[in-house]
Amino acid sequence: MKTIALPSGQLIPVLGMGTWRMGESTHQRQNEIAALRHGLDLGITLIDTAEMYGEGGAETVIAEAIAHCRPSVFLVSKVYPHNATRQGTIAACDRSLKRLKTDYLDLYLLHWRGSVPLSETLEALQALKQAGKIREFGVSNFDTDDMEEAFVLKDGGAIATNQVLYNLSRRGVEWDLLPWCRQHRIPVMAYSPVEQGRLLKNQALHTIAQQKGVTAAQIAIAWLLHQENAIVIPKSSSIKHIEQNYAALGLELSSADLETLDVAFPPPSQRISLEML
Repeated sequence: MKTIALPSGQLIPVLGMGTWRMGESTHQRQNEIAALRHGLDLGITLIDTAEMYGEGGAETVIAEAIAHCRPSVFLVSKVYPHNATRQGTIAACDRSLKRLKTDYLDLYLLHWRGSVPLSETLEALQALKQAGKIREFGVSNFDTDDMEEAFVLKDGGAIATNQVLYNLSRRGVEWDLLPWCRQHRIPVMAYSPVEQGRLLKNQALHTIAQQKGVTAAQIAIAWLLHQENAIVIPKSSSIKHIEQNYAALGLELSSADLETLDVAFPPPSQRISLEML
């Protein structure tokens, strides 16, 4: 699996497994566990989750899936903004660790910005890191001005990543956020790479996919994998999707393919505020 480096030098896989909406149905639990285990067998060792997903349910699914191989997994979770006080962040992390049946997270993120001062949340994240409960910390859904504000705070320089909405139809981050993150050697984690399925109706994607004998979703994921400093975390709730996501790693997009996609999904011509799903 190809990796890129976090600012600390820690390597992280460029393709992971997203778990949004997992852990919400007992009827789907075994299928979700099987999908995650299949991904791990293929070498997709990055798993992204959050206390929000299934209100902790996704974390319990992951715990069962990784019980046999925790040391080889790069595990990411996130804290709710309303839990992001100093004590609240630490308590939320402890709850996530208990649900995940592990004693550390590889990466812990503030899910989005709320009313708690960033300095307080960063202090809590640093305390968790010093305690060995997390190895790296970062943020999610932070726009450029949020990153600039956080970066100059005490402990802000240790932010390892920013997880944001980024796909072919949501390219606003390319105007200033991605360049800022690249300048500071902070990788971006791209969530919702197929826009919750809405991208798959696009004819340009279908045309390129048909030419290559793959799916439109694989083209959308491959396009993100072509972007500098990006990690992609598509939802991974079925074995079929896991296999398709993994195969996207080997897809080559020609300059003509990239030009076609630029016409269908133009890059931004001005600043656009960060979007969220």
